[in-house]
Amino acid sequence: MIREIPAPFRTFRTEKISCDLVVVGGGLAGLGAAVTAARAGIQVTLVQDRPVLGGNASGEVRLWILGATSHMGNNNRWAREGGLIDEILVENLFRNPEGNPLLLDALLLEKVSEEKNLRLLLNTAVFEVGKDGPDRIASVRAFCSQNSTMYEVAAPLFCDASGDGVVGFLAGAAFRIGAESRDEFGEEFAPAQPNLEMLGHSIYFYSKDVGRPVRYFPPSFALQDIRKIPRFRQFNAKDIGCRLWWIEWGGRLDTIHESEKIKWELWRVVYGVWNHIKNSGEFPEAENLTLEWVGTIPGKRESRRFEGDYMMTQKDIVEQRSHPDSVSFGGWAIDLHPADGVFSALPGCTQWHSKGVYEIPYRCLYSRNIKNLFLAGRIISASHVAFGSTRVMATCAHGGQAVGMAAALCVRKNLSPQELGKTAMPELQSNLLRTGQFIPGVRLEDPEDLVQSAVLEPSSELALHELPQGGEIRSLDVSGAMMIPLSKGSPPKVTFCVDAKKETMLEARLMVSLRPNNHTPDLLVETLQMRIPPGQQQAVALQFSLPIPHTGYGFVCLTANPDISVHLSEQRLTGVLSVWQKFNRAVAKSARQDPPKGIGIDGFDFWLPERRPGGKNLALTIDPPLKAFSVENIRNGIGRPTGQTNAWVADFDDAAPELRFIWPKKHRIRRIEMVLDGDFDHPMESVLMGHPERVTPFCLSSFDWKDDQGKVIASVRENHQSRVCLELASPVETRELKLCMERPSANVPAALFEIRCFA
Repeated sequence: MIREIPAPFRTFRTEKISCDLVVVGGGLAGLGAAVTAARAGIQVTLVQDRPVLGGNASGEVRLWILGATSHMGNNNRWAREGGLIDEILVENLFRNPEGNPLLLDALLLEKVSEEKNLRLLLNTAVFEVGKDGPDRIASVRAFCSQNSTMYEVAAPLFCDASGDGVVGFLAGAAFRIGAESRDEFGEEFAPAQPNLEMLGHSIYFYSKDVGRPVRYFPPSFALQDIRKIPRFRQFNAKDIGCRLWWIEWGGRLDTIHESEKIKWELWRVVYGVWNHIKNSGEFPEAENLTLEWVGTIPGKRESRRFEGDYMMTQKDIVEQRSHPDSVSFGGWAIDLHPADGVFSALPGCTQWHSKGVYEIPYRCLYSRNIKNLFLAGRIISASHVAFGSTRVMATCAHGGQAVGMAAALCVRKNLSPQELGKTAMPELQSNLLRTGQFIPGVRLEDPEDLVQSAVLEPSSELALHELPQGGEIRSLDVSGAMMIPLSKGSPPKVTFCVDAKKETMLEARLMVSLRPNNHTPDLLVETLQMRIPPGQQQAVALQFSLPIPHTGYGFVCLTANPDISVHLSEQRLTGVLSVWQKFNRAVAKSARQDPPKGIGIDGFDFWLPERRPGGKNLALTIDPPLKAFSVENIRNGIGRPTGQTNAWVADFDDAAPELRFIWPKKHRIRRIEMVLDGDFDHPMESVLMGHPERVTPFCLSSFDWKDDQGKVIASVRENHQSRVCLELASPVETRELKLCMERPSANVPAALFEIRCFA
């Protein structure tokens, strides 16, 4: 029994915590920073003011995780973010292909709970910052409403991933709100004068078919006149969740301090929309639907942006500028919304894509005036226009991973974030690459990797001569192309198989990207015209004569002709795709991006792959065969296709592929790292959409490692991850390792991006 006598006042129980890094904000950016830092060996406290992790990706908001892949709706091929966020998306695909947001919540909690160096404080809101100097944070104070406990958390380093920048604001870090003028950074897409117009909040809802008629009685606060929403005719009984992202409001308000007001208006709209669907009489198909779930907090898009030593701008994105301190990348469109949101007569957004992914420099990820404060998520140092792209969750998570690794190095070397950027950038980049982070233009050079000195002997090596016909055909109702890796110089002869309804002319083009690592075919090399007689199973040989200007992906295109159908192949392989000149309505308005003059945006065509179970390659033969799948690719320091495949691929006929690593003397090996093909082109949207598979078709699922005596030292079955790290139970002394693989399927050969071995 506890009995307290009256007192003048009481204080909450207080717990003091000391650690190496405090991360405030448990969205994907904060989670990425915290888990990465903990895995790198430092002590981390993650403070999250909500009961779950994930921020806008969580079950509280239910927005799908996306980034540079952009729903496969732009030309950023193989652009899914790497490292921890890739690990999460691949695992979510395996466990949760239906896109249940509650299962994603559990997965995110699992990732944090597994880290022994990481302490998580849920339902805990930071409200005060302690400083030990004008430019240094010493501690934060936070309160947990669920256990009535005050926390004082001290550390040498802090990361603000809170979305609104609560730590940076309280600490006095320089920040901005609203849009810069066109002249400040030379951004032609920016407004002529600075303003306070921002992107608003959104609240989503889910419906459910209960198998019998359901009546709906709206609350009194529901919007009564649906015509106040100019786009009300776009509502239907099928679209739910973040497909209705444009139920957005608040861009003219203070999106921090008036967030509750914005939430109530969004609730008014959501319940009014559902009243319209259920009771207007226009949607008889909604008779058996009930309103299953409505978000209780809004998904925020924009508030504060903090200033680092560098501020990303429109030109960094559109021109794909290189930075010596690149640690992350983006590729979502510059995606800005009308300030009036759902009540605007304008389209819900304006999206302008760049021709490829762009780099994010480390200098954007820390405060320029608070010396021990990292920035992660949507608050990083970027202009309002650039923020339109950098703000999306997978991009935020990827940048958070860079912060986590940087913090670990700062602790190890006793450096400030700024000092680290000046003295240890190659080490930071290498450490990130080793964890699966992709950094455009940066190769992993690891002198400790024993594979670099090994003789490599594969059981086979693909020379791509043929993708055989599989019995299926597709009409050339839109232009189609095969993306194949080509070398500078003379192009090979490529032969397709077509059916023609009648005599017609077929136009074929060979195109490449002006930038070798892009996948936008913006340079026409040559055009061929040929007469095709009526008939089936006709071989059409394309022998282009003009040279390919540089090594990179070539697009062998057959232009649209509805009188012609092209034969498809069942054969799939790493680093080769069919694409079509079309568009995805979720992220584009037509098959060509055609911006108005004077906004600093490029015009170009979209060439998009089909999602599986579609996405079959065009049947073809190539002469001479393409030799772009060398075993040497596994040690070139690039773990995905870029300007080339960067993969070793076994021959199609190799039923039991093997790869031997031979050294002149014995080595003591304790760790093996593998980068497999988890299909980096697949966006793996985390919720709502659903996917037809749990494991991507290119991924090695079963393999054994053997020593020079033929003893199995590691065995893996039913793998689905794109990165596998094997810590051997006992280090092995050997002059040879052999990797014995099961090919993924009869139509997919074995493939590897990277293998690294360490003593």
